[in-house]
Amino acid sequence: MIRQFFALLGTYLLAATTLCHATPVILDGTEQWQMQSAAGRDYRIMVSLPEGEVPYTGGYPVIYLLDGNAYFPAFHAAKRAQPKLRGAILVAIGYPSDTPLDFTRRAFDLTPPAPPERNTPPQGGQDLFLDFIEQRLMPKVAERFKVDPDQRSLVGHSFGGMFGLYTLFTRPTLFQHVVAVSPSLWWRDQHLLAPERAFTQRALAGQLALTHTSLSIVMGERDSVQMVDDARALSVRLQALSGTGLRTGFRIEAGEDHTSVPFRIPNQVLGELMGNRRY
Repeated sequence: MIRQFFALLGTYLLAATTLCHATPVILDGTEQWQMQSAAGRDYRIMVSLPEGEVPYTGGYPVIYLLDGNAYFPAFHAAKRAQPKLRGAILVAIGYPSDTPLDFTRRAFDLTPPAPPERNTPPQGGQDLFLDFIEQRLMPKVAERFKVDPDQRSLVGHSFGGMFGLYTLFTRPTLFQHVVAVSPSLWWRDQHLLAPERAFTQRALAGQLALTHTSLSIVMGERDSVQMVDDARALSVRLQALSGTGLRTGFRIEAGEDHTSVPFRIPNQVLGELMGNRRY
């Protein structure tokens, strides 16, 4: 019995020693950068590397993904699982945090300015965040890889979906394709209505080149009724701009709720975005 006890103890100690030397999982085909905005805000950039030869267009399509800490693993796995998707660069924007969603940071980056009394946690950084993407992140990606400037996509969920729509309305040439997943259209008394109206007026006046621009709105069946209705109404309004070249899609994912839908859709979203390539 004593000999068996010490044998078991030795096995336990060996296992404990092995666990103490455990290392974090590294995803094959990825790399990670640390970047800083002009205002000194830190970001974790996770990149799913392109595979295969550079396309005939001279560069790889690039898909930018918001809330990267939460969604990068699922989108990276979906991209690598299908050969037809591997020729894309996936750039996920996250934070130096050990939580999937850094609510304080995203509350600032993805929202419009708010009155001081309604500004807890701090909000209103959407234009600063867009400046970081356009002026720092995109040039860094173009420096590191051969990219196709005519095939840039943005994918965001919830606040990120709201941010994607704001980007389309205010900087319509920054991305050719936007995927807004369960966008928070209700935020700040539907603040997006004003930039939407301005965007619509510019489009109808022929001031925007939207021939190769698309928007896809994806909702969960179990999102709130109001969220689904607001998103459907937005889609209908924007479909009136089809004559300007803007392509708008709307769909509901059966059985999914607000938090589950972004994990249901990576294959579909990536397939659609790669299918939007110009030939």
